[in-house]
Amino acid sequence: CYPMHGICFVAPGQVEWRELDDPRIEQPTDALVEVEIAGLCGSDLHPFFARGVGLDPGTVMGHEFVGRIVDVGTAVQSVRVGDRVYAPFSTSCGTCQTCQSGLTSRCERGQLFGWRQHGVGLHGGQAERVRVPLADGTLKVVPSALSPDAALLLGDNFSTAWFCADLAAIRPEGVTVVIGCGSVGLLGILAARAHGASSIVAVDLVPERRDRAAALGAVALAPGPEVAEAVASLAGMRGADSIMEFVGLPAAQRLAWELVRPGGTIAAIGCHCAPFAFTPSEAYDKNLTYRTGRCPARHYMDPL
Repeated sequence: CYPMHGICFVAPGQVEWRELDDPRIEQPTDALVEVEIAGLCGSDLHPFFARGVGLDPGTVMGHEFVGRIVDVGTAVQSVRVGDRVYAPFSTSCGTCQTCQSGLTSRCERGQLFGWRQHGVGLHGGQAERVRVPLADGTLKVVPSALSPDAALLLGDNFSTAWFCADLAAIRPEGVTVVIGCGSVGLLGILAARAHGASSIVAVDLVPERRDRAAALGAVALAPGPEVAEAVASLAGMRGADSIMEFVGLPAAQRLAWELVRPGGTIAAIGCHCAPFAFTPSEAYDKNLTYRTGRCPARHYMDPL
C-alpha cells in the first residue's frame, strides 16, 4: 500500500500536493474510487481567488472525476469493485422527493465534493482516491463506448451547459448570447445549437477562447460596444432573446441585463459570489425572466 496524495487548498492563491490519510468506508452506502482523471472547474477558482467563499485548509480540491471502484460498503448494490465510474459534482441519494423530481443537486442528504467548511463536508476528486457517499444514487458506470474524457465532461461541464440551455428558453428564430467561453461556455454553444439556436453571439476576454467559439459557429467578441452592436444587427435593435451567463461575476451579470430584450430570459449558471449587478426594479422594467441554480448533473448524466 502506497501513501495517498491529493491537491489541497491551503489559503487563497495557494494549493499543495500533499500526502494524505487514505479515505475509508464510513457508511454502508459508501464506495471508494481510485481516481483515473479529475477536472478543474471554474468554481474551484472561487476559493482560490477568495471570491467571497472559503474552504477549510487541507480540503482536497475538485468535484469532477472518473475512476475505478476499489471498495464498497455492505449496502451498495448498483456498482461493484472494478467498475469504471463517473460522478457528478455532488452526491445524491436518488430516492428522496427532491431527487425523484429531477433536482438531484439539491438532494436532502447530498453534499458537494471538494467543499469543507468548519470540519463539515467532503474531500474532492483531485486526489488518488476519494470516498463517495450515497454511491448507488451518485455514481454511474462509464458505458463501454464512452471515453473517460467524455464521461468527465458529463459529470459537470456538459451537463451544466445543457441545463443552462434548458433554462434559457432558446428560440430558433431568436438571438442567443453566451457570456463566458471557458469549457462550460463552449459546451453551452453546442447545447444552444442542439436546442435550435441559429444566431449565437459569444463574449469572452480571452482571444483563444473567442477563436474556439468562432470555430463552433458563434459571432465571437471581446466585451465592449461591439457586442451590443452585433446583437442589435442580428435582433433588429430589440436585444437578445436568451442570455446564457457562465461567469458569475458582476460585470458579466450587468452585460447580460444590458443585452437582453424586454421579455427575454437570462439563464445564469456562473456561481455568483458577489452582489447582484442589477436591481429588482431593473428586472421589472424589462419584464425579465431570470433563471438560475445548481445543475442537477446526476439527473442529466443518463440522457446526455
